[in-house]
Amino acid sequence: MAVKEDLQTNPPCHSKACAIQTCLQKHNYKEEKCRKEVDALYDCCNAFYQAKGEDASTVSCPKYSLLKLKMKQRSQGV
Repeated sequence: MAVKEDLQTNPPCHSKACAIQTCLQKHNYKEEKCRKEVDALYDCCNAFYQAKGEDASTVSCPKYSLLKLKMKQRSQGV
């Protein structure tokens, strides 16, 4: 599902969060095997906050400040 469509689901980005859980279960909870799914959720959540504002919330996304920190850490390979 494309980010634009994910933003229209209720709750927004829910399918991306579910994809992470499915991947983690499949790979015995080794997060490094699910990097693509985590990145997809962060991209969706970033788009959600851009569209709705930094104070918006959805159960599928971390708070805006934590999302920004996590995205920065991932870009630096942390």
